[in-house]
Amino acid sequence: MAGTGDRATIIEGLERCRRDLSGLVESAGPRSLRRRTNGTRWTNGQLLFHMVFGFMIVRTLLPLVHLLSRAPEPVSRVFAAALNATTRVFHVVNYLGPCGAALVFRGPRLERQMSRTVDALRRRLDRESEEALGRSMHFPVDWDPYFTDTLSVREVYAYGAKHFDHHRRQLTLDGLG
Repeated sequence: MAGTGDRATIIEGLERCRRDLSGLVESAGPRSLRRRTNGTRWTNGQLLFHMVFGFMIVRTLLPLVHLLSRAPEPVSRVFAAALNATTRVFHVVNYLGPCGAALVFRGPRLERQMSRTVDALRRRLDRESEEALGRSMHFPVDWDPYFTDTLSVREVYAYGAKHFDHHRRQLTLDGLG
Protein backbone atom coordinates (compact mmCIF):
# COMPACT_ATOMS: atom_id res chain seq x y z
CA MET A 1 0.00 0.00 0.00
CA ALA A 2 1.93 2.97 -1.24
CA GLY A 3 1.99 6.21 0.67
CA THR A 4 1.22 4.89 4.14
CA GLY A 5 3.63 7.37 5.71
CA ASP A 6 5.10 7.63 9.15
CA ARG A 7 3.39 7.54 12.54
CA ALA A 8 2.39 11.19 12.37
CA THR A 9 0.74 10.64 8.98
CA ILE A 10 -1.14 7.61 10.28
CA ILE A 11 -2.30 9.53 13.36
CA GLU A 12 -3.43 12.47 11.24
CA GLY A 13 -5.44 10.04 9.06
CA LEU A 14 -7.10 8.54 12.13
CA GLU A 15 -7.97 11.94 13.56
CA ARG A 16 -9.15 13.34 10.23
CA CYS A 17 -11.52 10.41 9.80
CA ARG A 18 -12.79 10.77 13.38
CA ARG A 19 -13.56 14.47 12.80
CA ASP A 20 -15.09 13.80 9.41
CA LEU A 21 -17.37 11.05 10.71
CA SER A 22 -18.52 13.30 13.53
CA GLY A 23 -19.44 16.05 11.08
CA LEU A 24 -21.21 13.60 8.78
CA VAL A 25 -23.23 12.06 11.60
CA GLU A 26 -24.15 15.39 13.14
CA SER A 27 -25.35 16.87 9.85
CA ALA A 28 -27.20 13.81 8.50
CA GLY A 29 -30.96 13.78 8.87
CA PRO A 30 -33.03 10.60 9.12
CA ARG A 31 -34.19 10.81 5.50
CA SER A 32 -30.65 11.35 4.26
CA LEU A 33 -29.42 8.34 6.26
CA ARG A 34 -32.06 6.11 4.60
CA ARG A 35 -31.06 7.21 1.08
CA ARG A 36 -29.15 4.74 -1.11
CA THR A 37 -25.45 5.33 -1.65
CA ASN A 38 -23.64 5.72 -4.94
CA GLY A 39 -22.19 2.38 -6.08
CA THR A 40 -23.25 0.17 -3.15
CA ARG A 41 -26.45 -1.54 -2.06
CA TRP A 42 -26.20 0.14 1.37
CA THR A 43 -28.01 3.17 2.65
CA ASN A 44 -25.94 6.10 3.88
CA GLY A 45 -26.50 4.98 7.49
CA GLN A 46 -25.32 1.46 6.73
CA LEU A 47 -22.29 2.73 4.84
CA LEU A 48 -21.34 5.05 7.72
CA PHE A 49 -21.26 2.01 10.01
CA HIS A 50 -19.21 0.08 7.45
CA MET A 51 -16.72 2.96 7.32
CA VAL A 52 -16.27 2.78 11.11
CA PHE A 53 -16.14 -1.01 10.94
CA GLY A 54 -13.06 -0.70 8.73
CA PHE A 55 -11.19 0.73 11.73
CA MET A 56 -12.59 -1.99 13.98
CA ILE A 57 -11.20 -4.55 11.51
CA VAL A 58 -7.77 -2.90 11.76
CA ARG A 59 -7.83 -3.60 15.51
CA THR A 60 -8.53 -7.26 14.75
CA LEU A 61 -5.95 -7.55 11.99
CA LEU A 62 -3.01 -6.12 13.95
CA PRO A 63 -2.53 -9.08 16.34
CA LEU A 64 -2.96 -11.46 13.40
CA VAL A 65 -0.23 -9.72 11.40
CA HIS A 66 2.05 -9.73 14.44
CA LEU A 67 1.45 -13.47 14.90
CA LEU A 68 1.66 -14.64 11.29
CA SER A 69 4.67 -12.45 10.52
CA ARG A 70 6.63 -14.58 12.97
CA ALA A 71 5.58 -17.85 11.30
CA PRO A 72 7.36 -19.28 8.26
CA GLU A 73 6.31 -17.32 5.15
CA PRO A 74 4.25 -20.17 3.61
CA VAL A 75 1.95 -20.12 6.65
CA SER A 76 0.60 -16.66 5.90
CA ARG A 77 0.51 -17.43 2.17
CA VAL A 78 -1.67 -20.52 2.78
CA PHE A 79 -3.81 -18.59 5.28
CA ALA A 80 -4.44 -15.82 2.73
CA ALA A 81 -5.25 -18.39 0.04
CA ALA A 82 -7.74 -20.10 2.37
CA LEU A 83 -9.41 -16.75 3.06
CA ASN A 84 -9.50 -15.96 -0.66
CA ALA A 85 -11.33 -19.26 -1.18
CA THR A 86 -14.13 -17.91 1.05
CA THR A 87 -14.48 -14.61 -0.83
CA ARG A 88 -18.13 -15.12 -1.85
CA VAL A 89 -19.17 -15.86 1.74
CA PHE A 90 -17.06 -12.96 3.00
CA HIS A 91 -18.82 -10.50 0.67
CA VAL A 92 -22.27 -11.68 1.79
CA VAL A 93 -21.35 -11.29 5.47
CA ASN A 94 -19.59 -8.00 4.75
CA TYR A 95 -22.81 -6.70 3.18
CA LEU A 96 -25.30 -8.05 5.73
CA GLY A 97 -23.31 -7.04 8.82
CA PRO A 98 -23.73 -3.29 8.34
CA CYS A 99 -27.39 -3.77 7.42
CA GLY A 100 -28.07 -4.96 10.97
CA ALA A 101 -25.35 -3.10 12.83
CA ALA A 102 -26.52 0.28 11.52
CA LEU A 103 -29.76 -0.24 13.43
CA VAL A 104 -27.77 -0.18 16.68
CA PHE A 105 -24.68 1.89 15.83
CA ARG A 106 -25.95 5.24 14.59
CA GLY A 107 -25.76 8.86 15.67
CA PRO A 108 -23.84 9.50 18.89
CA ARG A 109 -23.34 5.76 19.48
CA LEU A 110 -21.55 5.45 16.12
CA GLU A 111 -19.39 8.47 16.97
CA ARG A 112 -18.48 6.96 20.36
CA GLN A 113 -17.55 3.65 18.69
CA MET A 114 -15.30 5.50 16.24
CA SER A 115 -13.66 7.47 19.06
CA ARG A 116 -13.05 4.36 21.18
CA THR A 117 -11.57 2.56 18.18
CA VAL A 118 -9.32 5.46 17.12
CA ASP A 119 -8.15 5.93 20.72
CA ALA A 120 -7.29 2.22 20.97
CA LEU A 121 -5.42 2.30 17.65
CA ARG A 122 -3.44 5.36 18.73
CA ARG A 123 -2.46 3.74 22.05
CA ARG A 124 -1.35 0.59 20.24
CA LEU A 125 0.58 2.56 17.60
CA ASP A 126 2.43 4.43 20.37
CA ARG A 127 3.70 1.09 21.70
CA GLU A 128 4.84 -0.30 18.32
CA SER A 129 8.55 -0.42 17.58
CA GLU A 130 9.83 0.44 14.11
CA GLU A 131 10.73 -3.21 13.69
CA ALA A 132 7.17 -4.26 14.55
CA LEU A 133 5.71 -1.74 12.09
CA GLY A 134 7.72 -3.42 9.33
CA ARG A 135 6.41 -6.93 10.02
CA SER A 136 4.13 -8.27 7.29
CA MET A 137 1.96 -11.16 6.18
CA HIS A 138 0.06 -12.22 3.07
CA PHE A 139 -3.51 -10.95 2.67
CA PRO A 140 -6.61 -12.17 0.81
CA VAL A 141 -6.42 -9.83 -2.18
CA ASP A 142 -9.93 -10.73 -3.36
CA TRP A 143 -11.52 -9.37 -0.19
CA ASP A 144 -10.73 -5.69 -0.56
CA PRO A 145 -9.28 -3.41 -3.25
CA TYR A 146 -6.74 -2.07 -0.74
CA PHE A 147 -5.41 -5.50 0.23
CA THR A 148 -2.21 -6.33 -1.61
CA ASP A 149 -0.35 -9.64 -1.61
CA THR A 150 1.43 -8.58 1.56
CA LEU A 151 0.71 -5.82 4.05
CA SER A 152 2.93 -4.61 6.84
CA VAL A 153 1.71 -3.60 10.29
CA ARG A 154 2.27 0.03 9.21
CA GLU A 155 0.11 -0.51 6.12
CA VAL A 156 -2.64 -2.13 8.18
CA TYR A 157 -2.76 0.98 10.41
CA ALA A 158 -3.09 3.13 7.28
CA TYR A 159 -5.77 0.88 5.77
CA GLY A 160 -8.58 2.29 7.93
CA ALA A 161 -8.27 5.80 6.48
CA LYS A 162 -7.95 4.49 2.90
CA HIS A 163 -11.10 2.38 3.36
CA PHE A 164 -12.93 5.32 4.96
CA ASP A 165 -11.97 7.73 2.17
CA HIS A 166 -12.99 5.21 -0.51
CA HIS A 167 -16.47 4.80 0.93
CA ARG A 168 -16.90 8.47 1.82
CA ARG A 169 -16.97 9.20 -1.90
CA GLN A 170 -19.99 6.88 -2.19
CA LEU A 171 -22.13 8.70 0.38
CA THR A 172 -25.15 10.63 -0.88
CA LEU A 173 -25.87 12.60 2.28
CA ASP A 174 -27.44 16.03 1.99
CA GLY A 175 -24.89 18.80 1.65
CA LEU A 176 -22.03 16.66 0.30
CA GLY A 177 -20.38 18.17 -2.75
